[in-house]
Amino acid sequence: MTPTVPHPVIGLRREREVLTVALRTNRHVVLEGPPGTGKSTLLRSIAAEAGQEVVFVEGNAELTPARLIGQYDPAAVLADGYVPGSFTDGPLLTAMRGHGLLYLEELNRIPEETLNVLITVLTEGEITVPRLGHVRAAAGFRLIAAMNPFDAIGTARVGQAIADRMCRVVLGYQDADAERAIVAAVTGAPPELVGLAVRLVRATRGHRDVRMGSSVRGATDLVLLLGGLLDVRGQSGPGAEGARETARDAAYAALSGRIRVADGVERTPEAVIDDILDDVWPPDGQLPDGEQQAPGDP
Repeated sequence: MTPTVPHPVIGLRREREVLTVALRTNRHVVLEGPPGTGKSTLLRSIAAEAGQEVVFVEGNAELTPARLIGQYDPAAVLADGYVPGSFTDGPLLTAMRGHGLLYLEELNRIPEETLNVLITVLTEGEITVPRLGHVRAAAGFRLIAAMNPFDAIGTARVGQAIADRMCRVVLGYQDADAERAIVAAVTGAPPELVGLAVRLVRATRGHRDVRMGSSVRGATDLVLLLGGLLDVRGQSGPGAEGARETARDAAYAALSGRIRVADGVERTPEAVIDDILDDVWPPDGQLPDGEQQAPGDP
């Protein structure tokens, strides 16, 4: 099995409507939610419908103001001086001049010094660059940021000066039907594999020892790995002898890196996966119906 289509936008009707209207009314927006809830996918879809370009920026501690705004090329400055032609636009100016959307991923990982350069852009739609002068945003420019509020490692609280200038749209995990539809669309896998993967993934989110469970991306990876391992091991499907242990191997690979065990819990993600597999697919039980509710499923 191989993925057949990019991650589709399934569901998210209310979030789509709110984000679409926010962009139409010239609002800047923060998309907030755990990984895999469709933040960037939703934005790409809306931008494509509107015919707008999206300039993507990965937020991290290395994103300096110069990298975001742009900077003079030293060789060009030596040859021609500080003229506009010597300046190389960064992603911010590229989006401002090009009527585009600037998408800042991991907003809460960006240094405060870098975020501060956005305040005037958010308020006045312009920025002053030393030696270059004023740059005013073209019509259609918007700043869209994304953040995972549940990740405390390497992050900081976004200051009120930024938060007060942006709207906020919260995305959560979708229901089981939507997640099955997403995984099926991406993988083209049979329903029994899709249903099993989604049940296992959803169970990680409600496990007593887990601080953060897997997103639907984990279900996609699990389906692809499980299908491939069944083929490699000569097992006709999830009902074949030994398929449960094959599912365990696939789940270890697909989910262990996505599960965050709660503070103070001295267990491994693999031990949590063992618990969940025992609940969802008991050793002496039949392959579970993928339509059933997962243990601990909200």
